[in-house]
Amino acid sequence: MTADAMNGRRPAERFSKPQSMQDCARVDRLTGDMDTCLRQLFGWPMNPEADANPDCVAGVRGFSRFYTQRLGLLERELLASGLTLTESRVLWELAQNAPLTASRLCRDLGLDAGYLSRVLRRLRAAALVRAQASREDARAHWLSLTTKGRRVFAQLDLASARQVAGIIGHLSGSSQRLLVGAMDTVRLLMTPPAQSAQFTLDEPGPGDIGWVVQRHGALYAEEFGWDSRFEALVARIAADFIEGFRPGSERGWIARRNGVNVGCVFVMRAPPAEYGEGVAKLRLLLVDPAARGHGLGDRLVRECEGFAQSAGYRNMTLWTNSVLHAARRIYERNGWQLVSEEPHHSFGRDLVGQTWAKTLPSAS
Repeated sequence: MTADAMNGRRPAERFSKPQSMQDCARVDRLTGDMDTCLRQLFGWPMNPEADANPDCVAGVRGFSRFYTQRLGLLERELLASGLTLTESRVLWELAQNAPLTASRLCRDLGLDAGYLSRVLRRLRAAALVRAQASREDARAHWLSLTTKGRRVFAQLDLASARQVAGIIGHLSGSSQRLLVGAMDTVRLLMTPPAQSAQFTLDEPGPGDIGWVVQRHGALYAEEFGWDSRFEALVARIAADFIEGFRPGSERGWIARRNGVNVGCVFVMRAPPAEYGEGVAKLRLLLVDPAARGHGLGDRLVRECEGFAQSAGYRNMTLWTNSVLHAARRIYERNGWQLVSEEPHHSFGRDLVGQTWAKTLPSAS
């Protein structure tokens, strides 16, 4: 039996032509909820002039249809609570962050002020939300949950947790973590960079070296057209780091944002027979496109330099290619000098290899 049948209405009724003010209000609620869903899923406002791959657009739209149906977001009310998606989300925001003003809710949820006003009016009429005039600004009101509102939210929160547990409960622990990791990646890519520019730098853990190899191969193929021989080179460098790791004189960093890998870099000892004593190599610097523009590349290079200095290295060196313009600008900003250039044909392309170097201040 469908939810519509249990509630004594035919599925077509929810889409029938409005016949009354009540019906018009219902259409307004459904329209507003879809607006909220789009804002929360994909970021809003969207840019219709953006250059997006049609196949990717179709893929995102297909996932949207799957996601909204799977979580029951197309129903008139969320989890048989009597509340719409937008009303439920407003309760969640107030439960976590109250007191809030309506203008703050508009900004945080990306809602139209007029639509939010109607939502708040319904929640106040249901005795779920109360408004208290601000002592500092008579025009502003602080919003918070009533005792009834907190009780309703607690029930809704529990029902939501049970729903999701029922959806993913058949998955193994590793599959559940894989699912959440994919969701973190979606959130990372869909969040405007200015809103999520906090990075953490960690030592590589299980699976991170594999990510370094995979991401280098995929990104350089996409951006520069390099073939799989470059990925093979990265794999050899990564394997050398693991198998010949020297604690205290070598180190790697994985940059993460919201738990998602977005960058990496490594310091490895340069062979003394080739470079002399006291020389460290900076290797495998990478910043994912989703994390660019926030100084992460400079931060990774400075971490390498600081570590190398504390480890007693006197000089650092690196090898790159002239087409990597963004990386070259990072090295220049941080005082590296171009030492030599040499044309070569590698990874399916004619390239110009470059050797850069920097003298480190003595550790004090």
